[in-house]
Amino acid sequence: MSTQPLRDLLEQAFPDATELDVVDRTGGGDHFQVVVTSPSLAGLSLVEQHRRVYEALSAPLADGTIHELRIKTKGAA
Repeated sequence: MSTQPLRDLLEQAFPDATELDVVDRTGGGDHFQVVVTSPSLAGLSLVEQHRRVYEALSAPLADGTIHELRIKTKGAA
């Protein structure tokens, strides 16, 4: 899988994101790192921030498209 479908899902979930990056870590299309900085994450615990990312990517996670996912989040002011 290319990174664009994942980026599209994250853009839908975090339209206010000031930083959004998706990297295919291995080139195999199933190990990804995502970075999301968004005002909508401000005030949430790290667990809740990551939960919001998992929810946004629930379909590719459920169907096995994503084998491994590394997440970095930050609430923007």
